[in-house]
Amino acid sequence: MLPEPLSRLVEQLQKLPGIGAKSAQRLAFHVLRATREDAERLCAAVRDVKDLVSYCSVCNNITAVDPCAICSGANRDPKMICVVEEPQSVEVVERTREFKGGYHVLMGSLSPLRGVGPDDLKIKGLLARVGGGTVEEVILATNPTVEGEATALYLARLLKPLGVRVSRIAMGVPVGSDLEYADEVTMTRAMENRRDV
Repeated sequence: MLPEPLSRLVEQLQKLPGIGAKSAQRLAFHVLRATREDAERLCAAVRDVKDLVSYCSVCNNITAVDPCAICSGANRDPKMICVVEEPQSVEVVERTREFKGGYHVLMGSLSPLRGVGPDDLKIKGLLARVGGGTVEEVILATNPTVEGEATALYLARLLKPLGVRVSRIAMGVPVGSDLEYADEVTMTRAMENRRDV
């Protein structure tokens, strides 16, 4: 039997994604063994995230200032918008240092089985931005899942009548993997998205 405060901490840690009972217990004991200063810093960091981080009023990315640094950046191309499902995806695209446009975070993907429809996503803001007339291309960078594909197709149907170029990120075999491990869908996408060399 764990003392009640430690048991409560384990219970709360288990609510985090990817943390099971054993991992939660390991983390709780780590916090218990940590110095009071380390525990206070952890508490302060969690509190600061809740108090100081919000969503950009333009693109829905996470930010400590509104609008976010990307939306207010002078070196960004306002003619291009990359649409992603979650804020974490913005960081993945930014790490490539190839994309210089803006973003739009949908905060999810269409999933009728989970009860997520178009009104549950940040689609109206995207349509308003594109309808403003400065955007020339929208890059759909939703995940290569059934839900991501459905979301991309839905958005393409809404965006094309607005007179913008709508493109989809290429998908295929990941770098460093063997072809023998690629499934049929991945291999089909790789063949469809091939390019001249």
